[in-house]
Amino acid sequence: MTAMPVRRFRARDGLELAYRELGEGTPVVLLHGFTSSGEAWLRGGLAEELAERGFRVLLPDFRGHGASPQPDDPARYPRDVLVDDGLAFVEQLGLTGYALGGYSLGARVAFRMVVRGARPTRILLGGQGLAALRRGGEGGPLHRVLAAMIEGRTVEPSDAMTAQWIRRLGADPRTLMHVLHSVVPTPDLPALTTPALVAVGSEDHGHTDAEPLAQLLNAEFTEVPGDHYSASVAPEFTAAAVRFFLSGRG
Repeated sequence: MTAMPVRRFRARDGLELAYRELGEGTPVVLLHGFTSSGEAWLRGGLAEELAERGFRVLLPDFRGHGASPQPDDPARYPRDVLVDDGLAFVEQLGLTGYALGGYSLGARVAFRMVVRGARPTRILLGGQGLAALRRGGEGGPLHRVLAAMIEGRTVEPSDAMTAQWIRRLGADPRTLMHVLHSVVPTPDLPALTTPALVAVGSEDHGHTDAEPLAQLLNAEFTEVPGDHYSASVAPEFTAAAVRFFLSGRG
């Protein structure tokens, strides 16, 4: 994976957040998952594939992640702040006629952006299910794991892999908890008028309600090989996403 220059945009609270971009043409904003960064879309090949097909691919890093600042002040993580940041990103870059995609946390943020007024031409929601969108950031397995790590407790056996993953990344559990607390639920999910695709791994046991989510949103649904951590880099995920975004260009 070739390193890409990091650019900056200003969040509404003045924080200078990072993003990368490649390609020229129709804009596509891709939002990464929890503890990851925009570079995740390079590892799976989706960003390069879209750039080669005439898209301008934009890869922001959430606050608390990647090359963006990671303040430990909870005041920097008010409710829905990642959505505020996403809306500011679209506004500052002057994006029109853009498509939007997200995986895991990125899918939650992308969906909330639409709920709050963003108008992408298409939206890809990867690695998410109905219950997670309704729940928000608190009360789920990530919240349980981070609480145990912060308090110095032994994590439950079912959470050991998640805790190991967080430790391997060297992420600060307190900062990640601030991020989780900022994620708000959407209990009443509206059917989307924007064309949408819900994509999930066949072994993603934490999001087995992805197909009901697609039905509720009036979205397409596809299942690809892999679990929650591997599905986004599966060739089948890339192929489905490319097809979906290309179909929006007519």
